[in-house]
Amino acid sequence: MELNNNIVKALKTDFPIFKHNLGLVYLDNAATSQRPKQVIDAVSNFTERDNSNVGRGVYSLAERAMKKYEGARKVISNFIGANQEEIIFTKNTTESINLLSYTLQSIIPRNKNEILLTEMEHHSNLVPWQQMAKRNGMQLKVVKIKEDFTLDLEDAKKKLNDKTAIFAFTYVSNVLGTINPLSEIVKLAKSKGVITVIDAAQAIQHLPIDVKNIGCDFLAFSGHKMLGPNGIGVLYGRKELLEKLEPFNFGGGMIETVDWQSSTWKSSPEKFEAGTQNIAGAVGLASSVDYMKKIGIENIRNWEDQILKYALKRLKEVPGIKIYNPGADSSISLVSFTLPGIHPHDVAELLNEKKIAIRAGHMCAMPLMSTIKEKGGVCRASLSFYNTFEDIDALVDSLKEIKEKFK
Repeated sequence: MELNNNIVKALKTDFPIFKHNLGLVYLDNAATSQRPKQVIDAVSNFTERDNSNVGRGVYSLAERAMKKYEGARKVISNFIGANQEEIIFTKNTTESINLLSYTLQSIIPRNKNEILLTEMEHHSNLVPWQQMAKRNGMQLKVVKIKEDFTLDLEDAKKKLNDKTAIFAFTYVSNVLGTINPLSEIVKLAKSKGVITVIDAAQAIQHLPIDVKNIGCDFLAFSGHKMLGPNGIGVLYGRKELLEKLEPFNFGGGMIETVDWQSSTWKSSPEKFEAGTQNIAGAVGLASSVDYMKKIGIENIRNWEDQILKYALKRLKEVPGIKIYNPGADSSISLVSFTLPGIHPHDVAELLNEKKIAIRAGHMCAMPLMSTIKEKGGVCRASLSFYNTFEDIDALVDSLKEIKEKFK
């Protein structure tokens, strides 16, 4: 389905949030995306008709729930080019990365004591590794960004060495929108025997992902950023690595045998899914994937590229605006900016009076704010395929009014 402004306006009617909030201009999709009725209905229908626990009962209702849950795992694995047993359901990207920060140490050679990150990282892909380094006497190193807001690959090459154990990096910056060259980074890391962990939270709704082609070891994302429910996330891991890792949580569902002194675990993914999981959330996530596939990821990407270019062009009309974005060819549909002399929170509050929703603040990326010299934070307009040219016009016209007001 090739998208244009009129088709997007029609698609917007799939999203009940806009019916119940007339005039809403929603530009905070990097924080959480809105949900189409198809996803809402999938969760509701499961709850009303199939709700039961999985992996326990042998009665029909439990078997239907299990079929839906494992069916969701299959949908997700196909979506990112993985095997079904390589998909672990978690709460979100944050939990996925924490899981790895507590379990990877057991498979890291003793001579490798460095963890490499980038200046672009969200706190959720920084703090877990920071704490892992503290627990295990490791060093944290950081790859710099260049003045054009892209990653400095030469710096990455210098800092990747025989001591590097893990390279954890974002596919897309949640502040800058920058798309990092995934395959090239993974290839560099592999040449040094480094484990790669990709934070794909900001990429999953916007870009096609095939983990086998990328060649990464682990990749994490959240459902709520890709039209899905809250409280459901995914961790992909290469099967041979998952089998080597010890569990993160312990309890029902992941046990093979138990006696008073010892226990054994099921194979992956079950051994990482202790306790009752968010079954309805997994069903909803599968529905969101089906919805996006029906439109087409390439069609989504093409439309978002159009509205990003339009946004960057129009935002430059705002007097004095500072834009933090590498340009449409290197970015998803996300733009951060500041209006010098006006605090980002004030800008966001004034836009809210016009029913325009943006994010303002540090974006959970305080070190990056120091790098770009915006310690007070930035404003961020993050777009989805259901945004229109009129949404951009409303934002820019309102920013001009705000600038005039603060003269």
